[in-house]
Amino acid sequence: MLPKLFGSLAFGLIGLVAAQDGSISGPQSSPEAAGYSCDASKCKLPDCNCASTDPPGGLDPKDVPMFVVFTADDAVQSYTLDSVNQFLAQRKNPNGCQPKMTYYTSTNYTNYTLVTDWFVAGNEIADHTMTHVGSPPASEVDGNLIALNSLAGIPLSSIIGFRAPFLEYTPQTLQLLKQSGFTYDSSASASVPVTDPNTDAYWPYSLDNGMANDCLAVDGLCKGQPKLPGFWEVPMYAFFDQRGGAGPHLMDPWLDAANGATAVNNTATLEYMKSTFMDHYNGKRQPIGLYTHPVHLSLSQPGTTADPQMIAMVNAFLDWAQEQPNTWIVSTEQLLDWVRHPTPIAQLDSLASLKCSTPQVTAKICNGMPDNEAGLVEHCAFSDAPFWTCYGCPNAQPMPDNPKPDQDTSNGQQARWRLPTNCSTPFWDPIQGQCVCTGTDCAFTDTSRPIGPNGANLTGGGTGGLSTPTETPNPYVPFNGASAADMSASPAPMLVVGVLTTLLGAWSVFASL
Repeated sequence: MLPKLFGSLAFGLIGLVAAQDGSISGPQSSPEAAGYSCDASKCKLPDCNCASTDPPGGLDPKDVPMFVVFTADDAVQSYTLDSVNQFLAQRKNPNGCQPKMTYYTSTNYTNYTLVTDWFVAGNEIADHTMTHVGSPPASEVDGNLIALNSLAGIPLSSIIGFRAPFLEYTPQTLQLLKQSGFTYDSSASASVPVTDPNTDAYWPYSLDNGMANDCLAVDGLCKGQPKLPGFWEVPMYAFFDQRGGAGPHLMDPWLDAANGATAVNNTATLEYMKSTFMDHYNGKRQPIGLYTHPVHLSLSQPGTTADPQMIAMVNAFLDWAQEQPNTWIVSTEQLLDWVRHPTPIAQLDSLASLKCSTPQVTAKICNGMPDNEAGLVEHCAFSDAPFWTCYGCPNAQPMPDNPKPDQDTSNGQQARWRLPTNCSTPFWDPIQGQCVCTGTDCAFTDTSRPIGPNGANLTGGGTGGLSTPTETPNPYVPFNGASAADMSASPAPMLVVGVLTTLLGAWSVFASL
């Protein structure tokens, strides 16, 4: 079953990704085009930050960690997670925790069970539209939120980030994200080297005073627009070869020919990646990013054309980067949390978002911990995009106009319970419809999001359809019936398990199917 499925998905994903290399050919902004102005005395952390090359919080660069942001785009399948794991599974951050990453997930061709597993392993799941369209309508963005919540069990409160397919977005896209309750976008390019006095390599900033990136590339941006207080832009930081500003490399830089050559040269790529890293490291410590399409680097993908020497080169870069003192590999979410709460290197052990812990669950429940869910995952056999889920197969393939179909119970199968707003993913049993933990470390207080039909607020839960649930099993009280005090409570800390556990456990799930 699996080889046939993965083969059909591979062809679809290769065609989808080939057009989206995220390449840029030169500067995407300039000070004149930006026309940006921000009063730092009025724009204060943690909710407001001016676009600046200086570290947040007034920290001296020598007290600032060097962050390598690791992200992946598009559909989630076992071979795409293999691709990520070949870079991260064996690594540790300075505090001994395995690195986390952000997966900007499009749900077409996605295996929802693996999304669940990846999230419970501590990684960030973010929105990349349902069917991978640039400058997307609301149905693509909000539909993806709904599908990830209902079929992968990702709490709505945890899906806070977005990246536009093809990196194609408009001011209206940013406004839509703000209206739909997102915290940040990461589609804009930092396209001028940090060594240039006109660099646009800003630390993540809020849009209280408009955008300062992509002013030459996206109509209607900059000069104070769009003003979206409390909504953040996390720029994507380019690498630069020997041509400097004329030689930027953004997504999948290892697929580009360096220095104006006509063929890829791994040695030259490694050289400019190290050089750009050190420009950041020895300057104001702006982050650097590895923005990947895993399909290009997977050795387990059927029919792969991935180059093992290229993969070895990327790992060599990460090995070298981690030899530089105080270098951390992080998700976008972790980076943004540090920016909002700038913490000097000497005090990083106090920052909760960089810590790691393991959910203590041994029950055999379908909860995103592969060793516990073997044999319980359901196969949803849609002809063009089959998938697995713990949350009940829908009676139709999820699409932007119907992202949360009713469950298919035509064969007498009992409907499964979707994740409610007041239990976290690793502790939720969707078969019995109960939370196996009653402590505060497993409960969420999830705010509703205006992502339903005609702007209806949705909170998750229930067994299918788009109606807001009115009850969840005891001992929890549904969000819409909670008191004002409950509604304002903070979510519990994120629970983390090792990335390597997910890699090994994921195969155990499918071996039993």
